[in-house]
Amino acid sequence: MKTILPAIALVTALTLPALAEARPLKLTTTLANYGGDGAYLAFYVTNAQGAYAGSLWLAGRKSKYYSHLSGWHRATGGNPAEINGITGASVGAGRTLEISLDLADALFDAGYVLHVDAAVEDMRDSPNEIAIPLTSAGAKTPVRGRRYISSLAYSF
Repeated sequence: MKTILPAIALVTALTLPALAEARPLKLTTTLANYGGDGAYLAFYVTNAQGAYAGSLWLAGRKSKYYSHLSGWHRATGGNPAEINGITGASVGAGRTLEISLDLADALFDAGYVLHVDAAVEDMRDSPNEIAIPLTSAGAKTPVRGRRYISSLAYSF
């Protein structure tokens, strides 16, 4: 399990100071047994208008593969400053990644969307593998990915 303090600064900086109270959030992502190398995953948030709001986590350390996370890469221009301090190893098939972070309360029930892009070496990329609204009611409800993610759930 990883604690990500830079995510607080990235996401809470986008909200009004009066609304910037954060709540602990745990993301639990289980990959399918897709039979390939470790997956690169980009977790990021967009606002109600679909504009990029911030990166939460990037699994996979080899920057040459970041462009395969095409939704995230397009939103950030591939800027490494977007992920400084919030990266970890790629995630193997059938494995579970748990990320703990603090996310601004103002992002919940306000039209923000959590996106996960996925890419696996020598296999098809999966932009928007998962895109789910950040809602209080959606907590603990597993969501299935399109290709590489068996399930993703968040909890407070």
